[in-house]
Amino acid sequence: MSLLQMLTQQLGGQTAQQIGSQIGSDPSTTQKALTTALPLLLGGLARNANKSPEGAQSLANALEHDHDGSVLDSLSGLLGGGLGGLLGSAGGLLGGGSPSRATDGDGILRHVLGERRGAIEQGVAKASGLDAGKTGQLLSMLAPLVMGALGKAKRQQNLDADGVAALLNRERAQVESETPGMAQGGLLGLLDMDDDGSIADDVAKIGAALGGGSILGKLFGGK
Repeated sequence: MSLLQMLTQQLGGQTAQQIGSQIGSDPSTTQKALTTALPLLLGGLARNANKSPEGAQSLANALEHDHDGSVLDSLSGLLGGGLGGLLGSAGGLLGGGSPSRATDGDGILRHVLGERRGAIEQGVAKASGLDAGKTGQLLSMLAPLVMGALGKAKRQQNLDADGVAALLNRERAQVESETPGMAQGGLLGLLDMDDDGSIADDVAKIGAALGGGSILGKLFGGK
């Protein structure tokens, strides 16, 4: 099972509705935002892991010590209690107390997106119609879940730093190959652009494509 499949199984359907309710968004808009945001977060992780052996090792160490996938188990086990119950149990993915490293969405985003976070948020907002402020909340919620899925895969497959980087590259390549109009390396190229104001527009274009014929659009029920 791919990371995207693992995440969409956890975040589709009723869970997406609960997420939307938590951030004040309708289900359709929430799903569009999820469809755009998830591959961008995975692309950001792939970019960081491929910059240098040290980057890959740093990510592997973070997964080993702080991201064992239990946050996904909490999500699955607390569906009946609603997302609010999950957030309380997981330490508050959207605030409410000091989060642990495993649930510190803002801290994860600083490492994954860096200075491009604002432009990425604007692009996801344009692609989905979700308010930019709510998009920031959504990304902060998703970041620990993406790290949890990656940490779970690392343990299940007994991956070292190079194996984690290779897994992220496969995930990125799969999204690119099945997204209309996206060239090979498109996600990495986008995340390596200078923050010159055009990133948000490019993210929005990619988001529109992701919501259409891509594997992620199909997993979330798109056509």
